[in-house]
Amino acid sequence: MPESPKNVNKADINSGHPTASGLPLDIMGLFFFAYRDFTGDADALLERQGFGRAHHRVLYFVNLRPGMPVADLLDILKITKQSLARVLRQLIDNGYIEQKTGHSDRRQRLLFATDKGRSLFATLSATQASRIDEAIASLPPEGARMVREFLVRMVEPSDHSVLDRLNLTINL
Repeated sequence: MPESPKNVNKADINSGHPTASGLPLDIMGLFFFAYRDFTGDADALLERQGFGRAHHRVLYFVNLRPGMPVADLLDILKITKQSLARVLRQLIDNGYIEQKTGHSDRRQRLLFATDKGRSLFATLSATQASRIDEAIASLPPEGARMVREFLVRMVEPSDHSVLDRLNLTINL
C-alpha cells in the first residue's frame, strides 16, 4: 500500500525563521513573554487583595494623575462605564481610592489615591520598575530613548496627545 501524504500546514509558525511568514512573530512572541513577566509579580500581589489587572490600571493612572476625572479614565482605558464602576467601587470600598466632586462642575467625579492606594501602587510598581531598569541598563546609552520611541509608535496616533498630557513622552 502506498504511503499516504502527510498533512503539513505551511503556515506552521514552528517551521523556518520566526519571520518566514512575513509576520514579526519573534517580536510578537517577545512581547507576550515580556508582558507576562512584567505583570506576573504584580498579578500575584493583586490576587492576594482580591484584585486583578483592571484594578492595577486604575491605580496606575489615578496615582499618575491625582484628581483625574472618571471620564478621562474611561477614555484612556477604553472600557465601559459599567466595567469601570465595578472595579472603582471595589477600590473605593477597600480604601485605596477616594472620589470627590469637581469644583467647577458638580457632576464631575475626580479620583484620588489614598495613602493605602499610594502604598499598594508603590509596592506593585517596585518589581516592574526594577525589571525595566535592569533591562535598560544593559542597553547602549541611546537604548532607553529608542525603547520609549518604539512604544510610542505602537500607540495609535490619535492617543499621542493623551500620552503628552500624561507626561509619558517627556523623555523623548
